[in-house]
Amino acid sequence: MTRKTRIHLDHAATTHVLPAAQAAIADALRTWGNPNSPYAEGRAARSSLEKARRTIADVLGWRGETILTSGASEAVEIAARRARVPNRAHGATEHAIVPHSMGTGSKVIPVQSNGLIDEEALDAILAEGRTLIAIQQVNNETGIIQPLERLAPRIRAAGSLLLADCAQGAGKIPLPDADFIAACAHKLGGPPGVGVLLVKDLGTLAPVGGQEKGYRRGTQDVPCAAGFAAALAARPYDMERLKSLRARLEHEIVAAGGVVIGADVSRVSIIGAYAMPGVASSTQLVQFDLAGIAVSAGSACSSGSMKPSLVLEAMGLPPEIASCFVRVSFGPDTGEAEVDRFLSEWLRIRERAVSKAA
Repeated sequence: MTRKTRIHLDHAATTHVLPAAQAAIADALRTWGNPNSPYAEGRAARSSLEKARRTIADVLGWRGETILTSGASEAVEIAARRARVPNRAHGATEHAIVPHSMGTGSKVIPVQSNGLIDEEALDAILAEGRTLIAIQQVNNETGIIQPLERLAPRIRAAGSLLLADCAQGAGKIPLPDADFIAACAHKLGGPPGVGVLLVKDLGTLAPVGGQEKGYRRGTQDVPCAAGFAAALAARPYDMERLKSLRARLEHEIVAAGGVVIGADVSRVSIIGAYAMPGVASSTQLVQFDLAGIAVSAGSACSSGSMKPSLVLEAMGLPPEIASCFVRVSFGPDTGEAEVDRFLSEWLRIRERAVSKAA
């Protein structure tokens, strides 16, 4: 089965590189030079790098500092380890890089059954002293959007700092008012291997020397930065169209006995988590893959292990739901044909399971 006949519905893991980004990368490679070199070629590369940096910040509506990184994971790690506050805490449903980077002393902020942060627990942690609070803007497994516009002011009023992982939201929905924001290119049509740490005030982050004004060591990847900027500037996501497409998908899934996880709270239009009671996630993934459809059962960084989802576990979902879900995520060009094919296969798997159980 060729790539053309396969359907990619795992854009939350990665999205195909947009033509505009490919062209920008190719152009930058033709004129490659080390952007930290003092001679003409280096100055030209530096000019291209700074142009890309300005475009990234402008499209995202960011007015603070923009530190280029190798991706959102490195961006999270820099902020988590070097934010100038003594304490650390993170939401229970964060991407795995967050607890890893925050360290064993980081306190866990529980979530409610709907996936939203327990605000009373957050307030209790804030009362204990100045803390770096890490809360995702959009959950990578369920698409649930945290109410950061409500949480950010109380975090700041307590003298604490907010780190928002915006890998799934950047370029699709407005950024939150956070002290640190992590994002990456490959979730929105840019190349892999490049991201940003957006910093409101560099005084809140300890430097290490080297490049990026002393906040990140290593030669910057000018071609990938250019591709990142081009992908953002293309603004490829029609979120209203994709919202309508997902609504149609979810109507059919619910009608056939499926469960939409997080259905009662705000979710980003391009991610949906769906349980098929009685059919294990691993069984579904195999069946979808054989049918030429790429979906997942959680984060791409952990789904290979096929362990139960820590996100759904933190939400308190029963095993008969948590062990039977798949994540479907749309890209800029996802259309009705792809959704229809997924639905057809979902219904086939479901009917087969019901028949066996009868």
